[in-house]
Amino acid sequence: MTLDMRMTRQLPATPEEVFDAYTDAEKQKIWFSILDEEPGIVEIEVDLRIGGTQTAVWGPSPDALFREVQTFIEIDRPHRLVTDSTGSSPDGMTMTTRIEITFEANDAGTLMTVVQSGFPVPEIRDFFTAEVWAGALNRIEAYLVRSHA
Repeated sequence: MTLDMRMTRQLPATPEEVFDAYTDAEKQKIWFSILDEEPGIVEIEVDLRIGGTQTAVWGPSPDALFREVQTFIEIDRPHRLVTDSTGSSPDGMTMTTRIEITFEANDAGTLMTVVQSGFPVPEIRDFFTAEVWAGALNRIEAYLVRSHA
């Protein structure tokens, strides 16, 4: 049995703008720390092609860094993105999951839906729902609002 998480967020931009904010390294560097009072370390590299990777390293200090490497499995800009994600935390724990994201145009902009599967235990899934993805979507939304202001 795999543990899945599903989240949706209405975002005030076109699917193209949302897709690009999510996949462009320079845009990610902006939104990744957009809500932080004290920005930490953020390094992002993206090779947006099937089989390419996105590598993100972040954290409050060089001694407390998180790392995530996503391998692009499916890219259908601006509608759908599928990656296999391997993340590691400063304590050395690693986890691999699959992330499927859709970007659906509607009258209010774009409905972004994230489905992440393969969590080892419900507590980690719940943490990703409440903290990781909620935080990322809040940051992307803040970035899109500012870029449209």
